[in-house]
Amino acid sequence: MKNVLITGATGGIGSSILKLFYKNNYNICVTGTNIDKLNEIEVNYKGKVKCISCNLNDTLQIENLVQQSNEFYGSTDILINNAGITKDNLFLRMKDEEWNDVINVNLNSNFKLTKQILKDMIKSRWGRIINISSDAAKIGNAGQANYVASKSAIEGLTRTLANEVASRGVTVNCVSPGFVDTEILETINEKTLQNMVERIPLGRMGRIDEIASAVYFLSLEESAYITGQVLHVNGGLTM
Repeated sequence: MKNVLITGATGGIGSSILKLFYKNNYNICVTGTNIDKLNEIEVNYKGKVKCISCNLNDTLQIENLVQQSNEFYGSTDILINNAGITKDNLFLRMKDEEWNDVINVNLNSNFKLTKQILKDMIKSRWGRIINISSDAAKIGNAGQANYVASKSAIEGLTRTLANEVASRGVTVNCVSPGFVDTEILETINEKTLQNMVERIPLGRMGRIDEIASAVYFLSLEESAYITGQVLHVNGGLTM
């Protein structure tokens, strides 16, 4: 059975990805910064999932994450770079720390973690790297210059890396969610939510399990001829 590492597993999409891979009997390591939620995962999955606390802003913690995951199950076969943060502000009001924190977690940590995991994938001549982007990268959401820049860069990185490692049996792809029904929607007023739904041809928000299913498909042997792609899971929001 393959070994999978999922970052940002304590959030809505991350927890759904974890649930699907667990259901299919993978060896799983997950990471996050919310200790309470990580402890909850340990309890709910009865010790069959290795939870590793990791601040992706810290290079040493990323190195420790790789070391602990290797000790748990050997090398990682499937890497899902799901972790991400937002620190929204209008461009002219955006503080340097708001820009830097989002770029560091969403982009730079992806580079650092992937680089370490990739070495073993190349040795074994098999691997799946799945990055989570966002349709914000295509729409250009106002007030999210840092987030949009990070996700746009991830898509470009995905294509370049896919080109470099294709001959080694490693595929690299992105899943780009549109408007998804997660906890963050609880902070948005009803009128705004209605306006969002009206923009979606399918007429509803996406579900976290629909995002997880797209990620899972890209991890399978059946997806071996797909690489360097951005899969938009958005109900037709962008075409």
